Amino acid sequence: MSAVYDYLEERCGELPGGEKTLRNYIGYLIETNQLDLEEDLRVYMKVPELPFGKQLQIDFGEYRTGSGLDLYIFAAVLSASRYKYVAFQGKPFTAIDLIGHLLDGFEYIGGVPEELVIDQDAVMVVSENHGEIIYTRDFGSFIEEMGLKMYVCRKADPETKGKIENLIGYVKQNFLSTRDFQVFEEAQEGLSGWLIRRANGKISQATKRIPAEVIEEERTHLRPLRNSIYQKTSSLGREGRLADEKALISVNASQYALPARYRNKTVEIYKTEDRLFVFDRYTGEEIIEHVLSLTPGAKIGCKSSGRKNGRTTEEMKEGVVTKFTLERWGTFLEANFNAYTRYVRDQCIEAEKRFQGNMDLEALDRALEFCLEHKTYSMTNLFDTYRYYKGLSEAKEEDLLAKMGPQLKEAARYRGDIQVSKRDLGVYKALVGIVTRMLG
Repeated sequence: MSAVYDYLEERCGELPGGEKTLRNYIGYLIETNQLDLEEDLRVYMKVPELPFGKQLQIDFGEYRTGSGLDLYIFAAVLSASRYKYVAFQGKPFTAIDLIGHLLDGFEYIGGVPEELVIDQDAVMVVSENHGEIIYTRDFGSFIEEMGLKMYVCRKADPETKGKIENLIGYVKQNFLSTRDFQVFEEAQEGLSGWLIRRANGKISQATKRIPAEVIEEERTHLRPLRNSIYQKTSSLGREGRLADEKALISVNASQYALPARYRNKTVEIYKTEDRLFVFDRYTGEEIIEHVLSLTPGAKIGCKSSGRKNGRTTEEMKEGVVTKFTLERWGTFLEANFNAYTRYVRDQCIEAEKRFQGNMDLEALDRALEFCLEHKTYSMTNLFDTYRYYKGLSEAKEEDLLAKMGPQLKEAARYRGDIQVSKRDLGVYKALVGIVTRMLG
């Protein structure tokens, strides 16, 4: 009912009657058997309300419009104020996509909560073993960088993540069910208005308050958003800095060297908690990366440059492609380059550093199969998986030898007592003579 009212409000503007009037009218149609609604209701126990700034729940969804457009949904909701953020994309999620949406979501809600509630999705979690969670490489680095606590629950668990499951359903039933989109941009534009008008602009049935008003109070309990290494290519958070005649820039009372061609030129810098990235002001290309010094007055040289031997990205990609002839290696590289379009050079450097020397190709092939199946496309994830399978095969061989050792020693002792019989050479001469006569 609210979906129909929101659609009419979007198309017609202010309506002569309120939402309650529409509900009463639809109720009348149902009571007089002029309208029949089929609903599947799920019953669950309500959990206690959480304090402001405590928790953000996130989840994913998929939807196909009447015109056949596939939309992949990222949704987030603050547990206390019920303030919501939703975004669409046109392809399945990767860890980098998720991180990008989280950063946009933190900016949208105006800060970072203490805790993130997720389920065991392969984009975020590699495995779970008796409560010990292993996160994907990029997602694990991100939550450490942001200082986020994690609450990982099982899928379809309404007791712990019912708010976000309700939001996914709300997006589908209230926004998407009454609209048809043929292009992604149109869907995203309509979604932005719906978030303001409906999702955050109407009274929440759970809190009896309007989320757009309550968020002002919750924002005072959220932590400020930090700069992230995963957002370094964005122009947001950058600032200009003039290099001196020695190509040095001053950051946090320390000096950092740039290539000589940047003497007396202005560059752009981007700082995270422990890293400094410097970009060309005009091309946007990353010039150099430094680890931020903890010592005031330090002078840091150019050894931490992100470029290697002046090679182009295409040359580096070609070198990595020809490392192995495994079919899955080529498939994995294609997925890796597509997933990390902004970090192809970094991924190539990682591959050259990790995959060298005598590699166990069988273990590597198993690792490639695992990473492709679980859509974990970073070089670091692949190498960690390779080490696991290589260690597994070596452990099995060592275990076998350890178990067989006593038996082998015992067998060797008995073999030492065996007397091998010797046949006289005349027998073989006679056999040769017989064969010769037969052939002759």
